[in-house]
Amino acid sequence: MEALSIEILILLIVAGFIAAFVDAVVGGGGLITVPALMLTGLPPSMVLGTNKLGGTLCSLTSMVAFWRSGNIHVPLAAALFPLSFIGSIAGTYAVHLLPPHYLKPVVVILLIVVTLYTLFKRNWGEQNRYQAPTVSKAILLGVMALVLGCYDGFFGPGTGSFLIFMFLWSGFHYVGASANAKVLNLGSNLGSLMTFAFMGSVNLAYGIPLGIAMIVGALVGTKVAVKKGSTYVKPLFIGVTTLLIGKQIYDFLSKN
Repeated sequence: MEALSIEILILLIVAGFIAAFVDAVVGGGGLITVPALMLTGLPPSMVLGTNKLGGTLCSLTSMVAFWRSGNIHVPLAAALFPLSFIGSIAGTYAVHLLPPHYLKPVVVILLIVVTLYTLFKRNWGEQNRYQAPTVSKAILLGVMALVLGCYDGFFGPGTGSFLIFMFLWSGFHYVGASANAKVLNLGSNLGSLMTFAFMGSVNLAYGIPLGIAMIVGALVGTKVAVKKGSTYVKPLFIGVTTLLIGKQIYDFLSKN
């Protein structure tokens, strides 16, 4: 592996920790890690693949922490995990066939809807009201897991927000929604990472220190979320989703 300068190493460690602290709960870590990796001078495809290495380690760490806290509904999450994994492989491969920037206006609209619905839906996500889904609802959850997995591999911004919204809609409280979302996020990150690795687009010299920092950040972030509950997770969810909206609007306008 190539040698890292001390400046780049510090950049990756600081960015990885902060990104994982937030991402472990509500997603959105790519808002920090992708720009940090771009500052290192890596080509865009290598940035995305290396970011998936850090994201996979972050998702795995927070998923284990949430599982140990008892907030993951194992049967449901285990059933949806393969769909997220398969979808992300297809989505990552599709990047080479179709430019992803066409999705940006749609993603902005969906993120605004998710944010407004969450903001004005009083008492939503404060208590766990999940019940075993009907057949039709189970099929819909499966389709959503597959589509969001594909979206994460293809484009990515807002995946964590959409997954949390999906589980809130299913009846989970905010911590439970975040916990189960991390299982599916692990599936999509892992599938995408494997595809990027197959294409030679993962830089281990940058990805390993980034990933180690994200493991630590994910442990701390998950612990805080479990301890403080919905009073902490809901504002963080709304804040990160709002930042994602702003970032996507800025990117879209700056290129038009």
